[in-house]
Amino acid sequence: MRVEFEKNRNRAALYDEKDNLVGESTFSPSDAKWIIDHTYVDESLRGKGYASKLVEKIVENARKENVKIIPLCPYAKKEFEKKLEYNDVLF
Repeated sequence: MRVEFEKNRNRAALYDEKDNLVGESTFSPSDAKWIIDHTYVDESLRGKGYASKLVEKIVENARKENVKIIPLCPYAKKEFEKKLEYNDVLF
């Protein structure tokens, strides 16, 4: 499994060993902020921390690009509440 940040598609994507897309967390860019609006992981892979890695990948890139995040998606919102280390990018 690998997580890729795909800025041109406004997402962090999770690929399996056969390069099949098995999860994603998407965001909508707006000025100097990104709105995380959807997180999905294939049902067979849930509960293994992959959704968290998708959100983490967006956070890492937001830091690099100096943008803030609005976690609109319920999963991302929960991640931001749990992980205080994300406060630096929280809008």
